[in-house]
Amino acid sequence: MAGNAAATRKAVTMTTLSTAPTTVSVGARFLATCARFGTTEAFRHPGTDGGWTSLSWNDLSSRAQVLAAGLLALGVGRGDRVAIAASTRIEWVLADLAVTLAGAATTTVYPNTNAEDVAYILGDCGAVAVFAEDADQVAKLRADGHWIGAIRSVVTFDHVEDQSAIGWDDLVAIGRERLRTDPSSVREAAASVGADDLATIIYTSGTTGRPKGVELTNANWRYLVEAVASQDVLRPEHLQLLWLPLSHVFGKMLLAIQYEIGFSTVIDGRVDRIVDTLAAVRPTMMAAAPRIFEKIHGKVQSVATTQGGIRAWVFRWAFRIGIDAMRRLQDGRGVSIGRRAALAVADRLVFRAIRSRLGGRLEVLVCGSAALATPIAEWFAAAGLPLLEGYGLTEATCVSFVNRPNRHRIGTVGQALPGTEVRIADDGEILLRGPGVMRGYHQLPEATAEVIDSDGWFATGDVGEIDADGYLRITDRKKDLAKTSGGKYIAPTVIESALKAACPQIGTAVVIAEGRKFASLLVSPEPDTTAGMPPDAVEAAVTRAVAEVNAGLNRWETIKQFRLLPRDLSVEAGEITPSLKVKRAVVAEHFADLIQSMYQEHQS
Repeated sequence: MAGNAAATRKAVTMTTLSTAPTTVSVGARFLATCARFGTTEAFRHPGTDGGWTSLSWNDLSSRAQVLAAGLLALGVGRGDRVAIAASTRIEWVLADLAVTLAGAATTTVYPNTNAEDVAYILGDCGAVAVFAEDADQVAKLRADGHWIGAIRSVVTFDHVEDQSAIGWDDLVAIGRERLRTDPSSVREAAASVGADDLATIIYTSGTTGRPKGVELTNANWRYLVEAVASQDVLRPEHLQLLWLPLSHVFGKMLLAIQYEIGFSTVIDGRVDRIVDTLAAVRPTMMAAAPRIFEKIHGKVQSVATTQGGIRAWVFRWAFRIGIDAMRRLQDGRGVSIGRRAALAVADRLVFRAIRSRLGGRLEVLVCGSAALATPIAEWFAAAGLPLLEGYGLTEATCVSFVNRPNRHRIGTVGQALPGTEVRIADDGEILLRGPGVMRGYHQLPEATAEVIDSDGWFATGDVGEIDADGYLRITDRKKDLAKTSGGKYIAPTVIESALKAACPQIGTAVVIAEGRKFASLLVSPEPDTTAGMPPDAVEAAVTRAVAEVNAGLNRWETIKQFRLLPRDLSVEAGEITPSLKVKRAVVAEHFADLIQSMYQEHQS
């Protein structure tokens, strides 16, 4: 940020946290919560027999302390970095807790990160130990027959034929022996951690350039969870379904909040089974990225409308009634007796079945990490499943704004958490300040100074506006704004979200406009809704969606051409990040010929 930029910023809203943190470390609070809830369920996870296995808070505390003792015996100490490279499973949770209780700092690594990036991340953070899920993850940690970087110990979740690695059960045995000879070692290690000590390093997705390690302290996490708890939205009796990648700050945040409030979590990283798991375990809360809600919306829409006849008519009628009622309530107009009666019929005929398919007990649905299209939000709200959209960044400990159930405004990401200050710069960029803002980027003081000024204001890179009631509306990523050759600016994510909402057959939409005469579009079809559809039918559906969305855009924003991609975008090809953000420059490079064909055709 420019040196005189602070003088041009205008304050928009400021809130304060009324209570001081009760404990200074995440580990200390975790142990206190375990003692408080004792024999009640903390986690439920897939068992070896195909059923579910439950862990009480006492069980969780005991197992985490044994593993932490094992780390201490391996020489892991206060402030050391320990990485976890694994998918979402109960062992990830236990490993992370062990690192925390040992006084070390967790570095998260997506399991689908390639070997080159794994080497960079672990070398950059200086990890001395790694929890690796399986043989594939272990293979990424070797170079010339030795562990890479500063790694001294590798612990595996699954059995691996590698004599240098330590098995999960072996670490348990090491930990038990340590506790036998030094029973207070773990509690002493946890108690030694201060508020300013490093708790986590989470590397940014890296849509451009190398990922940067975001340093989050115990104070950052303690602020966040106490701010969330102060809203009285989540309660100990809630049951969460957690499937999100725990390598991402969103998933890590949900664990931290659980350790503060004491609710139970069903943890199951099998993303392809989310809907079936919802029906089986019947949770009361779940968080997800828009992509999951788009998939649910698309699948339900596709099944209902392809039935045809009276069922399809009733389905469409119900959502017309539901969306109209929801909009009236949002606008403060109220709903007449006649409309309420129609809504009750719509609920009995359509909405109740949708809620039942998702378990029938969902009270809190949180949506974050990317833009949610308003039509998708309205659809879920009409069905009695309001999505509480929030906003935040890894650099601000995940969440800074969120809608509350009793203060829910569709099209916004809600109001600021207590303790978070926000300003809007003259160019529309959102600036944040408060206890949630990171300590800095690991070993990158210049990069840190570029985004956090001398007054502590963090430049998010996002563009938005705040209304008179403090609700924030995100309009786009500052770096994603595309400028046409005619000098007009286009917000691609807004258009892409609208297209996916308008057409269940669209999986990924990528607007191309930077330096071009007009906006064009690349589309990868959604497998769940296009299975069995001929290509011309998919193309016709996309054509209709483009026309529908274009009708609401300025002339220079409209999509003039589109192409269906021959394959889906992938993490392996470097086209999307592990958190499913599109790398626009890579996509433009990989599909350059297809893009060029759209502009040549338009000229001919």
